[in-house]
Amino acid sequence: MFNNKTKSETTESAVPTGSASLIGSGTSLKGDITSSGDLRIDGTLVGNIMCSSKVIIGANGVVEGDVSGQTADIMGKVTGTIKVKELLQLKSNCQVNGNLYSAKLQIEPAASFNGQCHMILEQPVANPGKSGSSSVKDDYSKSPSLAIS
Repeated sequence: MFNNKTKSETTESAVPTGSASLIGSGTSLKGDITSSGDLRIDGTLVGNIMCSSKVIIGANGVVEGDVSGQTADIMGKVTGTIKVKELLQLKSNCQVNGNLYSAKLQIEPAASFNGQCHMILEQPVANPGKSGSSSVKDDYSKSPSLAIS
């Protein structure tokens, strides 16, 4: 009556394409999480995170498993390997026990990190004219390493 859109047009436009997921404080999960949007963990996860966007581990967040994503901000506790294609930020009072793989790394003074740091090259944008692609796993295995004690 008031607009010319049908119900199906309204429903389709309301669906976000790059949505974010939240695991709230007080929530505990066991299992792996795969996400194409941003992911924030404020609860406890026993399992791996595979995200094609940004991963945020909040100040109360605990992850016992591997974390991989485009970028990551760690404010809580992670026990496992963290693999990030771009920028990894270890914020004050975070606790990380495991190896890090990242193109760029920022560690604040009060952060706790025990493990090895492997600096990788940022992935180049693929040329449409060239066939073949390098996998993220290949970039991690060819990177020089830096041990921090």
